[in-house]
Amino acid sequence: MGSTFKPQQAPMSKQTQKTTPIIATTLFFFIIYTTITITHSPNSNYHYHLYTFFTDNTTISNHLYTLTLRPHVAGSSANAEAAAFVYSMFVSYKLKPRVTPYRVLLTYPSYRTLTLTCPSAVSPEEQTIMFDLGQEVYPNDPYAEVASQVLPTFHAYARSGTAVGHVVYANYGRVEDYKVLEKMGVNVSGTVILARYGEIYRGDIVKNAYEVGAIGVVVYTDKKDFGGGDKWFPDDKWMPPSGVQVGTVYNGAGDPTTPGWASTDGCERLSDDEVDKEGDVPLIPSLPVSSTDGDAIIRLIGGQVANDDWQGSADSPVYRVGPGPGVLNLTYIGDQVINTIENVIGIIEGAEEPDRFVILGNHRDAWTFGAVDPNSGTATLLEVARRLGKLQKRGWRPRRTIIFCNWDAEEYGLIGSTEWVEENREMLASKVVAYLNIDIAVAGAGFQASATPQLDDLLKQVTQQVQDPDNSSQTVYESWAGSHNFPKIGRLGGGGSDYAPFVQHVGIPSVDMSFGNGYPVYHSMYDDFTWMTKFGDPMFHRHVAAASIWGLLALHLLDEKFLPFNYISYANELQRCAKELEDEVSSNGINFIPLYKSIAELKNAATKIDSQRKVLEESTCWTSMWKKDALKVRELNDRLMLAERAFTDRDGLTGRPWYKHLIYGPSKYDDYGSKSFPGIDDAISIAKSLKTVESWRTVQHEIWRASRAITHASLVLCGELT
Repeated sequence: MGSTFKPQQAPMSKQTQKTTPIIATTLFFFIIYTTITITHSPNSNYHYHLYTFFTDNTTISNHLYTLTLRPHVAGSSANAEAAAFVYSMFVSYKLKPRVTPYRVLLTYPSYRTLTLTCPSAVSPEEQTIMFDLGQEVYPNDPYAEVASQVLPTFHAYARSGTAVGHVVYANYGRVEDYKVLEKMGVNVSGTVILARYGEIYRGDIVKNAYEVGAIGVVVYTDKKDFGGGDKWFPDDKWMPPSGVQVGTVYNGAGDPTTPGWASTDGCERLSDDEVDKEGDVPLIPSLPVSSTDGDAIIRLIGGQVANDDWQGSADSPVYRVGPGPGVLNLTYIGDQVINTIENVIGIIEGAEEPDRFVILGNHRDAWTFGAVDPNSGTATLLEVARRLGKLQKRGWRPRRTIIFCNWDAEEYGLIGSTEWVEENREMLASKVVAYLNIDIAVAGAGFQASATPQLDDLLKQVTQQVQDPDNSSQTVYESWAGSHNFPKIGRLGGGGSDYAPFVQHVGIPSVDMSFGNGYPVYHSMYDDFTWMTKFGDPMFHRHVAAASIWGLLALHLLDEKFLPFNYISYANELQRCAKELEDEVSSNGINFIPLYKSIAELKNAATKIDSQRKVLEESTCWTSMWKKDALKVRELNDRLMLAERAFTDRDGLTGRPWYKHLIYGPSKYDDYGSKSFPGIDDAISIAKSLKTVESWRTVQHEIWRASRAITHASLVLCGELT
């Protein structure tokens, strides 16, 4: 206790070293976990196996330092080295590791130019601006010498080609933003769109622009959205240079050439034309630029003044919508390559139910150094694996099997996880208890979590057992709940991370969590170890808390005799969401009675299985655990596990068949946007636009589809044939 914390080998600024306080090498209590073994004696006592262990920040920081030494985009040699490092750690923790490779379509930038011309500009230097499309290196950055290894800024899967046209400012590039432009009389056909990132997925920014007739898109990060100021740097006004946010613009999940099946070596593949017809790759070119470049373009846009909510920060120029007079000339040429990616898998086999799986997942590939996204999560995954490996050495074996999955090529479109899920779909559908995802473990302060609703209570229970890393007088739960005394738990409808194939394609109960929300170096070359040690988590307290929560969630799901699922919470959530949809279309004669009836059936079924569990708990506590009792427990747990699968439909969402889940899926116009009842929501959006009788009949049909899925889930929970 009381040793000074210094990440081994990690470069730290003099200021950081001066301000590093003396802290415990072992930070705080990680997990106290009790499993109860019942003997067959009528007068049996509980036998408690108490596992108490600690976790320290030094190991996590060293892992993060190693993982972020070089930029490691998917398909690169550096990412293969990172995979080998994860594999070696799994070996040392006795996790029975394996590497699962896939051959997938990836894209890399070959040539890019962007020129802005404006003959009417006041000063000659503003008449033609040739953007260098680079990223400024900030002074004394220890990563500067390897910055040349960072790929040139680009959008993965962007269309190769040239677009020349007057520029139009379209705010965040949402469907509603184009409706505003239409009302203002702005014609966007044949123009190049300038849109800022921050409200919807960048792939949908490009897709929405194409659908209104634009010929190219430039996406920038506005200072108003990601500048940060005092929010990020209250004690140090240092700000990173205006980084360019790279990323994918692919609107699907998995390898575009193998939609619905795994990209194994020698498999069937779609041709380029067939990929285009699938509708998930963009059909116009696009480029990302920095906030500085975005600002320069804004200054050469005339026309009407944009609405107040479209304006930038106080020191920005007045935003106008155009078109022009500035003309953007954008060229992007990309290389398409079938490349190898590698998922690294580690397993601890269950002692009593080896065929029931709890999966922990995080991706490894990064656009640049990836200290926040995703390797804060990778370092945390390795720490949980290390601690469970230590438990194994003490004689612990989980009741169920735990699988650690380190995914590849997530940044391109959830490719590694999706290919693995597609290849193992039937096994996963029949055997997985839950999937626990961390993409970004730490981006800053404040715990965030999303889940399928049956896991809400478990999340609350676990976060009450972990100390808040930023306030030692509170638990994570207390700070998360805040003054409202109730935490906000998101839902897993968006397509932003590797939970998507598990939830939306197969129907597996899942959790996704992190510390922090937006951060100013997202997907830029400044997402490095220096930024993490200076701003994101200087003492790695938040990483430790993330490992604590992740590990404790896993242990509950691994070792509890009865799965800790609460479907009453699910029914209550669906009731609320149904009411919101009903309020949205109340004047159009849509009948929500089938939906409400199915939700009531689900609540009754959830209440019934809870009663059955209590009876079984009492009988297995005070009487001998005969084989028939064990089978009853197994059967009840299977009903709890499989009920989520019943919310899926083999035909999937209309027009988006890969997305099978009828309760949670991405918004049609924003892949990051989580929607409850996505099929109903899509139909309502179309009906409001078309305003035809047939379009409103489609809304009613989608209500019936969702109600049938909920009824199926009720039947699974009840466990009886009709």
